[in-house]
Amino acid sequence: MHVPDGFINAPVSAATGLVAAGAVAVSLRGARRELDERTAPLAGLVAAFIFAVQMLNFPVAAGTSGHLLGGALAAILVGPFTGVLCVSVVLLMQGILFADGGLTALGVNITDMAIVTTVVSYAVFRGLLRVLPRRRRSITVAAFVSALLSVPAAAVAFTLIYALGGTTDVAIGKVATAMIGVHVLIGIGEAAITALTVGAVIAVRPDLVYGARGLQQRLKLRVGGELVDAAAPVAPAAAPVSRRKVWITGLVASLVLAGFVSFYASASPDGLEKVAKDQGIDQRAKKHHTEDSPLAGYGVKDISDARISGGLAGVIGVGVTIVAGTGVFWALRRRRTADTSPASLPEGV
Repeated sequence: MHVPDGFINAPVSAATGLVAAGAVAVSLRGARRELDERTAPLAGLVAAFIFAVQMLNFPVAAGTSGHLLGGALAAILVGPFTGVLCVSVVLLMQGILFADGGLTALGVNITDMAIVTTVVSYAVFRGLLRVLPRRRRSITVAAFVSALLSVPAAAVAFTLIYALGGTTDVAIGKVATAMIGVHVLIGIGEAAITALTVGAVIAVRPDLVYGARGLQQRLKLRVGGELVDAAAPVAPAAAPVSRRKVWITGLVASLVLAGFVSFYASASPDGLEKVAKDQGIDQRAKKHHTEDSPLAGYGVKDISDARISGGLAGVIGVGVTIVAGTGVFWALRRRRTADTSPASLPEGV
């Protein structure tokens, strides 16, 4: 789904850039409310994990592959505003360091892969939780369905953007049919990865999953003929699994996936690449501005061994993404703390 330079004309690329900038600005403010002592350390890790899993293209049809987009996963784990920022950080790192996704198309990619997937998936997720039983399993089910729907939603969004600013004369109906069809299949993989990851975190630390907050119903007691909320149970002295262990486990998993498992990913073109080639959309594609980057193409320049080159690039990508993401989210967390400190509150509050 990474749109390269040249697919979308300059005016529409600029317009989506403004949309993306506005959404990121709103998300920066919203993330300050979402990021707390539980979410802030996890957010940078979520960005790094999405980067790692996006390197794992899986086959979905003859000659076509797909990979995680990550909007649903990020929104459910750390919140929708923080989720937009997580995917945006990944896209920025990929575009600058790895020549993946055009720089002039960065606004298109953030709008499509970060904003649309996050907004659609989280809206579906919250809607499902309103009707499903208040159980942990419902979180996993809602995560699966919302992730599944987020991918074809992104395909529809790309089709609409292409209808407005496509640089080749291709029937938009053909583009829509091809894009939505293949991305429904990719959505199944997205849903499985999202549900498995969310389910794994819920199994050990449900309190770290933003979308699972408020899952447990307060016990009701009958007092004087009326039902009242029972006192909240006393929290255990120590959690079964510490946040540090969860963080370290996630980091190790990201490094293994990007540094080792990625070598075995499908080499077939992803959904957009396949559709672009089949429909002639790629006729106006331009060379990437950072194609001479030492990490372009997810390999380290001057290292001839493909396994070592790709693995090292993946490890570097995870490291850079987690540092960049953690820096952003800790800065927002500190800003929230400063804004809510007693000295910053109006007198009398």
